[in-house]
Amino acid sequence: MRAAAIPRRRCLQALALAGVPALGAAQGVVTIRLSHVVARQTPKGLALERFRERVQSLSQGRIQVVIYPNSALFGDADEIQALQLGAVDMLAPSLSKFGRVGFPEFELFDLPFLFDSKEQVHRVMHSAIGRELLAALERQRMVGLGYLDNGFKHMSANRPLLAPQDFVGLRMRIQSSRVIAHQMRALGAKPVVLGFGETRRALATGVVDGTENPVSNLWTQRMHEVQTDLSLTRHGYLGYCVVVNQRFWNHLPQADRALVRQAMTEALDWGNTIAQYENDEALAHLRLRGGTRIHVPDEDQRQRLRQATQEVSLGLQGRIGRQWIDRVHTLLASKSAG
Repeated sequence: MRAAAIPRRRCLQALALAGVPALGAAQGVVTIRLSHVVARQTPKGLALERFRERVQSLSQGRIQVVIYPNSALFGDADEIQALQLGAVDMLAPSLSKFGRVGFPEFELFDLPFLFDSKEQVHRVMHSAIGRELLAALERQRMVGLGYLDNGFKHMSANRPLLAPQDFVGLRMRIQSSRVIAHQMRALGAKPVVLGFGETRRALATGVVDGTENPVSNLWTQRMHEVQTDLSLTRHGYLGYCVVVNQRFWNHLPQADRALVRQAMTEALDWGNTIAQYENDEALAHLRLRGGTRIHVPDEDQRQRLRQATQEVSLGLQGRIGRQWIDRVHTLLASKSAG
């Protein structure tokens, strides 16, 4: 946590607990405070900017969205608590983060090698499974508005990571997720939980040796400057869920809720179409820059990584819920057979 950010966070939490309304509410203007932890020029950052523009256009400027990117307001460790307190109105946390606030079933999206394509991910999100996950969030004073892609994750370090033995002894930065921690241990690495905004410095100073990310995150956070090797493992998926504070949402007039939902649906559809493009562009920049060695594992290497992490799904069935995992497998198998 950055020292300069502490007073602002405490102030906002105090305002939230005091029940201070959104800025400009008395004049009929609604302000939505939206915080996220990544750079603007990422799939998530761009999609949320698109949301801001669509809300302003559809409301003719009456509803304003103020975006705080790059952990400027809240970071990985405190953003969901801030939303629940009302210190911020809207977030787009990674799906992993819902596990630690009472929704371990969201961690099924973290399971290594569960999905082969974004189409499979979307099939789950748009099914009854995805709808039930969103509806469950109301138990913790959140309203789920939809899902957003970043893309598939890859491994980076200062050496190629193409086989399980390559991970042995490495300290790998992860976000807080029991699934991802088990994944790293299964590969022989030590998982180290760090906030996203702290990752580059930790890599630069040797606090951690490597990490996993979609390429757009690696590029926009300049992690490639402190990592010599990127291995395109496509071992797992990284996505987000856009959530809004339940009390704030319930106080919006029905027409405004419909407008915000429309703007969000349009922004998420647009964001999901550009996610792959942004990752491809970031990879092209990395290749052009030439300072990072890029490795593409062959199918045998991916299979060995898959086999090494197979125990993760089996070991965490009790936490995530076997019924959720079985439903996903059944859904994907039925579509494959068809």
